[in-house]
Amino acid sequence: MTSTLNQQIQQFYDASSSLWEQIWGEHMHHGFYGANGTEKKDRRQAQIDLIEELLCWADIQQATQILDVGCGIGGSTLYLADKFKAKATGMTLSPVQVNRAWERAWAAGMAAHQPDVCAGDRRASTQFQVADALAMPFPDQSFDLVWSLESGEHMPDKRKFLQECYRVLQPGGTFLLVTWCHRPTDEQPLSVDEHKHLEEIYRVYCLPHVISLPEYAAIAQSCGFQSIRTADWSAAVAPFWDVVIDSALTPAAMVGLLRSGWTTIQAALSLGLMRRGYRRGLIRFGLLCATR
Repeated sequence: MTSTLNQQIQQFYDASSSLWEQIWGEHMHHGFYGANGTEKKDRRQAQIDLIEELLCWADIQQATQILDVGCGIGGSTLYLADKFKAKATGMTLSPVQVNRAWERAWAAGMAAHQPDVCAGDRRASTQFQVADALAMPFPDQSFDLVWSLESGEHMPDKRKFLQECYRVLQPGGTFLLVTWCHRPTDEQPLSVDEHKHLEEIYRVYCLPHVISLPEYAAIAQSCGFQSIRTADWSAAVAPFWDVVIDSALTPAAMVGLLRSGWTTIQAALSLGLMRRGYRRGLIRFGLLCATR
């Protein structure tokens, strides 16, 4: 089942990433629209602001070895490597994304193993590979920052995912998880209608399932993480889906959708599922920061 799911995720991002980059740019994640979601701003700036707000919230002031789990086409990987003058590794299931991330890194003079860059140039610091987050191809304690921005929702085994993040994190290092969640269920279980809504989202976006933020915190604690903090930023990012829907209606996006194939078209036609999920309080944007 995991293999089939991985293939579905790979195919989804292989097909859709170039269109996303064309319309939205290199950052394949939500934007930040102020704590209450009321700030009006350029959509790409909102995505940069999300990264900066996350770094501030998690109090990440420096890093030397960064792992970007679910790196897309390298948006966060390159941004973080440049900001901290660090070495960064991005991983994704999509070969198309990996190839594009390398192209962008080479163009920026930030690709590891780039022959025309001096060995002493710390900007030549990023690399990318196809890898499964449930079986990371890295030695124990390899990174002082493990960054996962909107990839946890794709993981079929949340515990194994967090265990792997813990394994590759150095003692004293920081783990930052930002992921789609459903609402907490400690006071009221999910209704039949809520389950149906989630199942539609899973089908369209190749997700096995999502869990609540308190469940993530409990798993993180059981894995050995320390100083665990969580936050719900649903209000701050919810306007993102209104902007995505508007951008999907442009002529350029329409042409791109037709070229990208049915999976991408289906996802575009279903954007309202996420918008309605936020509006009804079912979908939550969860943050978890912890150390080893």
